[in-house]
Amino acid sequence: MQPLRIARLATLFGYFGLFALTLLWVTVLSPSPRISTSVMLIIFVGPLLLPLRGLLHGRATTHIWTSFLVLLYFMHGVVESWANPAERWLALIEVVLSILLFTGCYFYVQLTKGQQDS
Repeated sequence: MQPLRIARLATLFGYFGLFALTLLWVTVLSPSPRISTSVMLIIFVGPLLLPLRGLLHGRATTHIWTSFLVLLYFMHGVVESWANPAERWLALIEVVLSILLFTGCYFYVQLTKGQQDS
């Protein structure tokens, strides 16, 4: 399998995995009793919608910005795993998926360096 295809699959798997995990975490697995679900969806799932089109089209600049965005989810997962033992397993999955997404974005950008963005 080609390295570019592996990087793209890692990016998309990490992205959609993180999207699904965040969506399920906020709505089904551990909804917040103090904050409404709609506000939590806007805060946690909303930012993940921003790079969707660019990632699906394979734009390198979107991959660069997504690698910055995913660092917020990485930090959230690390802090949540440290501070909340009841949700540690969800937080560790978030950390793994965010690392996969970051790594996929990084290698995709490196492998497409020099090609023109469409």
